[in-house]
Amino acid sequence: MERGSKLNPARRALCALALGAAMGVQAQPAPAAPSVPSDAQIAAIVVAANQVDIDAGQLAAGRARAEPVKAFARLMVADHGSVNGQATALAGRLHLTPADNPTSASLRQGGQDNLQRLRALQGDAFDRAYVDHEVAYHEQVLQALDGSLIPGARNAELRALLEKVRPAFVAHLEHARALQAQLGRRGG
Repeated sequence: MERGSKLNPARRALCALALGAAMGVQAQPAPAAPSVPSDAQIAAIVVAANQVDIDAGQLAAGRARAEPVKAFARLMVADHGSVNGQATALAGRLHLTPADNPTSASLRQGGQDNLQRLRALQGDAFDRAYVDHEVAYHEQVLQALDGSLIPGARNAELRALLEKVRPAFVAHLEHARALQAQLGRRGG
């Protein structure tokens, strides 16, 4: 089967998000996932996706060489921590328990794999690898938000939260791309 040829758009987006996490961005087999996630599954995916970026940001804030990369990492920790706080508070108000699922599990595993890969790097190589991952990861998250998470959210408040935070993910992607270009110009 050609990659993605038989998957509906919602499943393709969920698989892309899981792959983006696992990739550091290396190709991994796509996890089995429901074609339309439940709100409880969406909540678990959102929390896992944000936690992956918080964990990587915490590592990068202490290990990056370039101050702009450190500042970006601190921003990722703060912004994604805020989103997780909002998602957790909303889930509590809705009496919605995030339901672990193959996508959220894959995100967590991909995050751990990325941390392991980053821990093996130092200096400019670390900075480039962290920023490259942030670009790819935010691209995947936006694809998942647009392709399945926002349209799949049945609860209006959950959908509104996803729509509210989407511009921050776009800004993170633009910031990461600018850092990527800056690191490329430095030649190291």
